[in-house]
Amino acid sequence: MTAVEAKALIKDVNPAQSGGTNLLHILRGVNLKVNAGETVAILGGSGSGKTTLLSLLAGLDLPSQGENWLDGQRLNDLDEDGRAALRAGRVGFVFQSFQLLPGFSALENVMLAAELAGERNAESSARQILAQVGLQDRLEHLPHQLSGGEQQRVAIARAFAGKPRILFADEPTGNLDTVTGERIIELLFELNRAQGTTLILVTHDAALAERCRRVLHLRDGQLHEQEQQVA
Repeated sequence: MTAVEAKALIKDVNPAQSGGTNLLHILRGVNLKVNAGETVAILGGSGSGKTTLLSLLAGLDLPSQGENWLDGQRLNDLDEDGRAALRAGRVGFVFQSFQLLPGFSALENVMLAAELAGERNAESSARQILAQVGLQDRLEHLPHQLSGGEQQRVAIARAFAGKPRILFADEPTGNLDTVTGERIIELLFELNRAQGTTLILVTHDAALAERCRRVLHLRDGQLHEQEQQVA
């Protein structure tokens, strides 16, 4: 398996360079290759560098040392605009804080993502995926008119609207109660299987991590993979 065939790859990564100046001395010689279609969980405590690692994998930040590849492209060779163009239509995100546009309805939030991904019939696609997540009756509601679980369902619909090749999830149930969080996870994995998307999520929740094919622990700036069997 070469770097070009991997969905995400970082080699010998050391401190992450954020915004071009701020060095975050969190990661030490991290190596990780994620292949197409895999589900990968990165476990770690607060401040362990999980979000930094996710940002590197997605090309939101670049390492000060090492190589960073995404879907066959070496991100080190691209500027910020080039990395953003690479993510468009290939990468989806689900965040703990939802990050919906407050002045846009549920439908408009999802439509915008579909349009940015080049979807020709963005409204139809948005309506379809919002129906899949059970929000067909909440299309015109603004984020503040939705519950936390409903907002996260919109966020998931938005993430999958562009049919991404790879999805990054950062503590996707962190702001939800246990019951709602479990429903969100079921939905996330259901859509992931349906679209065959590569999934990389970071979490502090061991039970959630064990839903993934691979589980990695981030400790003292390094990754340690545990043996994992999923039925």
